[in-house]
Amino acid sequence: QVRLVVAKICELAMAAPGKALDMTELLGGYASDFVCRAVLGESHRKHGRNELFRELTEISASLLGGFNLEDYFPRLANLDVFLRVVCSKAMGVSKRWDNLFNELIAEYEHGKEDNAEDFVHLLLSLKKEYGLSTDNVKAILVNMFEAAIETSFLVLEYSMAELINNRHVMAKVQKEVRESTPKGEKLDLIMEEDLSRMPYLKATIKEAMRIHPPAPFLLPHFSTNDCEVNGYTIPAGTRVIVNAWALARDPSHWERAEEFYPERFLQEGRDAEVDMYGKDIRFVPFGAGRRICAGATFAIATVEVMLANLIYHFDWELPSEMEAIGAKVDMTDQFGMTLRRTERLHLVPKIYK
Repeated sequence: QVRLVVAKICELAMAAPGKALDMTELLGGYASDFVCRAVLGESHRKHGRNELFRELTEISASLLGGFNLEDYFPRLANLDVFLRVVCSKAMGVSKRWDNLFNELIAEYEHGKEDNAEDFVHLLLSLKKEYGLSTDNVKAILVNMFEAAIETSFLVLEYSMAELINNRHVMAKVQKEVRESTPKGEKLDLIMEEDLSRMPYLKATIKEAMRIHPPAPFLLPHFSTNDCEVNGYTIPAGTRVIVNAWALARDPSHWERAEEFYPERFLQEGRDAEVDMYGKDIRFVPFGAGRRICAGATFAIATVEVMLANLIYHFDWELPSEMEAIGAKVDMTDQFGMTLRRTERLHLVPKIYK
């Protein structure tokens, strides 16, 4: 999937030198394609399903992150008129997910060869052993797409946006990536095994996730027992929201908290020891404990290898009219369950030779 993206950018850069590309669309398509390939065994681009997965994921994220009247008036959820009027869009999206996976599961159960490497076949093979119903399988698949596509794409987009706004960081990442190849030779593609020689690239992605966590409030939690946190009583049955965005920008726990500063994770000091996989409450982009994101390492690998290749194969600039006035990428965020920039990201690639 990375190779396809690099080839597409090269083709567009040669066909129209100096023309800006819609990186939001390009990176969103990459995220959708690699998740489809991992879960379903193929990208499904030729079937048009990857666009459908992206569309449904975006709609679901907007619904989950919006204002829900029934959260404040729970009895409304039991009224038929409420379900038909207020929840009509959510029920419509649920039906579209259901129809899509009914179609896919039918294809896999009738006619497709077994493939132990794709997730759908794995789930179907375990139905009897674990007592999974078809609805259980579909629910897990919906979670896979909703959790993976949007978040991976957002980390990539924010990383590119911060790099173009901080050219000194871009230059350091580019120097590391290009000098980390064997004997400095020009590679067709940077592979996952090459990433171990790129600590600054990894720190850059980590810093992008610190300052722009893709899920700023994580997923809602529910207290099963009465407990006390820092003097506050949390009764049993309370919905708890963890503000990962605020934790990662707290100036009392981070030096230069509002700055994009990847070096913090490489220099000696407190920040260098921060773990992002749930061991340090200051930085929990994947959550923590039993409900930590199950796909964290998979997500980081797919983001790192894509960003490494974007930086290795191309020099990047803003559109000429923005470069001329020294403008920067607008980092204004939208409100929602996921942290997304208000404006689409447009960048100009120049092929590195």
